[in-house]
Amino acid sequence: MQKVCANCGSSFEITDGDLKFYDTISPTFAGRKFSIPPPTHCPDCRQQRRAAMANQLHLFERKCDLTGATIISNFHPGSPYTVYRSEDWYSDRWDPLAYGRDFDFRKPFFEQFQELSLAVPRPQLHKAFEFDENADYTNYAGRNKNCYLIFDSEDNRDCYYCYSMNATESCMECFRIRTGELLYGCIDCVKCYNCAFAQDCESCSDSVFLKNCIGCKHCLMCSNLKNKEYYVENKSVSKERFEEFRSLLRSSSRLQSAKERFEKLKLEYPQKYMHGVQTENVVGDYLTNCKNADHCFDSPDLWDCKYVYQAFGWLKNCMDIQETGEGERMFESAFCGYETFNLNFCVHSLGGQTDMYYCMHSPHSKNLFGCVGCRHKQYCIFNKQYSQSEYEALVLKIIERMIRTKEWGEFFPIALSVFPYNLTLAQDYFPLTREEALKRGWIWFDEAEKKDKYLGPEVEIADDIKDVGGNLCEKILQCEACRKLYKIIPQELRLYRKMGFPLPRKCFACRHKERFAARNPRPLHDRTCGRCSVPFKTTYSPDRLEKIYCERCYQNSLQ
Repeated sequence: MQKVCANCGSSFEITDGDLKFYDTISPTFAGRKFSIPPPTHCPDCRQQRRAAMANQLHLFERKCDLTGATIISNFHPGSPYTVYRSEDWYSDRWDPLAYGRDFDFRKPFFEQFQELSLAVPRPQLHKAFEFDENADYTNYAGRNKNCYLIFDSEDNRDCYYCYSMNATESCMECFRIRTGELLYGCIDCVKCYNCAFAQDCESCSDSVFLKNCIGCKHCLMCSNLKNKEYYVENKSVSKERFEEFRSLLRSSSRLQSAKERFEKLKLEYPQKYMHGVQTENVVGDYLTNCKNADHCFDSPDLWDCKYVYQAFGWLKNCMDIQETGEGERMFESAFCGYETFNLNFCVHSLGGQTDMYYCMHSPHSKNLFGCVGCRHKQYCIFNKQYSQSEYEALVLKIIERMIRTKEWGEFFPIALSVFPYNLTLAQDYFPLTREEALKRGWIWFDEAEKKDKYLGPEVEIADDIKDVGGNLCEKILQCEACRKLYKIIPQELRLYRKMGFPLPRKCFACRHKERFAARNPRPLHDRTCGRCSVPFKTTYSPDRLEKIYCERCYQNSLQ
């Protein structure tokens, strides 16, 4: 079945498998089955709606609306939403059912949901704060200790300025690392130790500037190597020669020259058509231990899934998911997970959710419809308690109404996002200008113009890390790219000295954008292997300079 996207006008396909999935997850209330209709938006526009629900990286200082305490939050101070300190939001100091209301059959569902959403308090950040220790400046994260400005990350210790990290220690400036220690500037690496500027590597150690390497140590400026030691630019060298080259990277100017040289060197070696291991019948990129995963990205342990983006745990029989994990039979949901079953059109709920529809921030609950902030609840609609029979009878009538207003089966419109569009994850993948966003009726955050303030003399950062004084952490630095202000924290400085690398000249936001840009974008292209001509779908566009190989040809090319 071919359809035209109601948002962008592009053509997209609904397969027989999609229709079977929609039928499987269609709910039954009061003895009547309500079919989930095929989507009206294309996969990209559906992804954009979900991604627009989350502000992961932008933190603000503001007041808790319950106690007046100063807190760090991803809600800016001028936000119209009520925000509580996490400890208070999860406490008994307020009752979510106090905001309960009747459903008005004269008004659209989403209009009424927005009224409820504006009234019910939100936690200051989206994180498992009760399991954190000294990790106040983290978001969409949990079970972290001594971490600062890490996001979309779990089970880390002593890490700073990172995104999407799991089970790592003493890492800085990294993007999507699994089980690593003492890493700096690494991207998509697994089980690596004491490495810097490594990308798509596994089980490597004591190395700098690596790409597509496995089991290598003491290597520098190398690509597509397996189980090698003391190599520079893919050539064997003595230990002394390696140490000589390595010592040069303490200087900022020499490190930048090495980066530029390595960018050219990488093009001499083929790339595998997709990033992933232990996969079967998959289409997408950056996948691990997945089977029957169609158009999925940045996810582990998927089984019979489609259009899943950045899952953080196993998923089975799920479709149209954004950053959700450990669950089954989920559809059009985002930033949820942990022991979840049959979750549909829900956002921001972590922990034990079952049979929920159109809910936000409602963990450890089941049988909810249109609720916000309901914790450990059952049979609630718009935060109002009902018996099971009352609940099912009323949900039946509400869905009938939503079918007539064409709201049933649609995810929350971007206009209902609690965050301005330019602060959300959607801006990374679907960037818009201020004018474009406002024209669509979406919120935009205009950063307040800062008044001129004397910050002292301009700070000159030493070129070599050994020449950096300890008082630099007291200074305010200015990003050489965007001119915004930033600082070096003492823990960060200690790691730079330990690893022997110069201090950054750019702020965290600019450094994060560079790492984001170093990974492949998500659009898929039909291409053929550069050696055997077998066809495949890949995120490497035809106009890129890399040589792209199929799995077999790529493995045969490794040295």
